[in-house]
Amino acid sequence: MTLTPAERRELERRVASRKGRADEARRARCILLLAAGATWVEIRAQLACSDPYIARWTGRFARERLAGLYSRHRGQPATVLTPRLEARLLEATRRGPPDGSTHWSTRRLGKHVGVSHMMVARVWARHGLAPHRLERYMASNDPDFERKAADVLGLYLHPPQHAAVFCVDEKTAIQALDRLDPVLPLSPGRAERHGFEYQRHGTLSLYAAFNTRSGEVLGKTVARHTSAEFVAFLAEVVAHQPKGQELHVILDNLSAHKTRQVEAFLAEHPHVHLHFTPTYASWLNQVELWFGKIERDLIARGIFTSVPDLARKLRRYIRQYNKAPRPVKWRYADPRRRITFTSRVTVH
Repeated sequence: MTLTPAERRELERRVASRKGRADEARRARCILLLAAGATWVEIRAQLACSDPYIARWTGRFARERLAGLYSRHRGQPATVLTPRLEARLLEATRRGPPDGSTHWSTRRLGKHVGVSHMMVARVWARHGLAPHRLERYMASNDPDFERKAADVLGLYLHPPQHAAVFCVDEKTAIQALDRLDPVLPLSPGRAERHGFEYQRHGTLSLYAAFNTRSGEVLGKTVARHTSAEFVAFLAEVVAHQPKGQELHVILDNLSAHKTRQVEAFLAEHPHVHLHFTPTYASWLNQVELWFGKIERDLIARGIFTSVPDLARKLRRYIRQYNKAPRPVKWRYADPRRRITFTSRVTVH
């Protein structure tokens, strides 16, 4: 590489300057070393740089001389997130993509607005927005929702002092599925894998009574879930309590919970009181949270060789759970705050 006297003086000045930028001095040294006949290996050793670094700056100098080292446009300036830009991102997120897609990704919205996808991600995180997620709900159409919900919430928040409160329900049609292919276990970089083929051995139902004070669960597996099985389970719950203790049972509006058999049982046990959740509001029943837990922990990925095997594993899970039960920290307290058919969702 050949340098003019003026170019050499300028490059040497950059190298010797104590006030200049270190990266500019490094580029100048690279060109001076090449002009002095140094090899790329020697330059890499002296400047602690890479071959692409040498190629980039020697190529620019060969094409543009000194201007290629110092006068080239250094890229687009960083975009500053102003309140106005943040409001624009939030408004675009709320409106959705103009092409009819259901939701934005960070990269698509960033390209649409003209900012980086990381800026979009920061704004979404700051406001708790996750457009890729979808949750489903069911709005209760019960005209007596507030009264029924207040009755249930009162038992959670202010339970009777000398009474027991149980949330009762049944998880029906639990399938005993056996995988036909071997399970490939968890390994570094690989999740546990199950084959698609399975054998269905049958189903059963699980009755559960969740003690709201202690978090303990009384469970029973049954082949059917008729009113007779429900009454028999209620009798077992009563038998586990001190004789004559007042018992409040929270349950949903299943027809099997409102038969003549149930009425006869209540007449024989006047200390047992049933409290029904509003229609389409079974989420007010704490046992549903426990059903979700056993579904995640055991049922969803479990392998069951028969219905008795399924029943045995369900009972074992309940025994292990009851060694360290956890009551629910209930937070929903205002029955007037609910989703209705006329509710409108506002994004802030």
